[in-house]
Amino acid sequence: MCTLALIGTALSVGGALAEGQQSRQMADYQAKAYEQQAQADAQSAAFEQSQERHKQDLLQAQARAQAGASGVAISGSPSEVLAANARQGQLDIQAIQYGSQLRQNNLTTQAAISRFSGKQALGASIFKAGGNLVSGLSGIYDPSKAIKFGGSALSDPWAGMR
Repeated sequence: MCTLALIGTALSVGGALAEGQQSRQMADYQAKAYEQQAQADAQSAAFEQSQERHKQDLLQAQARAQAGASGVAISGSPSEVLAANARQGQLDIQAIQYGSQLRQNNLTTQAAISRFSGKQALGASIFKAGGNLVSGLSGIYDPSKAIKFGGSALSDPWAGMR
């Protein structure tokens, strides 16, 4: 009976530790997935910025060509329009970068939270295993089978020798 109780306690302790380790592994896997998403977003934003720069270059070239074809010199109003278009194009590119950076920060934070949760789960499993061990071992002790000296199981065995 005692052997079965010890085996059950050992299995309970081992199960609690394994559960914590699995939770940590899953949290680490999720963190890596978040980091990969952040990296993919950075690459996507770089491509989108490149496309936006190309589009802005084409728009600027088209505006210069139209101004030149109309016979207007590229000074005064037309140059101000071109400059304003260039500034707006730069703002659009910066907005793409800013949005990407926000998404990357969010994903990096999620990765850190996931790793922290994994560490917490591992720590909690150690406490759970300790509790299972204490509970299991206390269930094995049977005071009626304890060696008795004197009147009770708790009496001082050396009391009569002093």
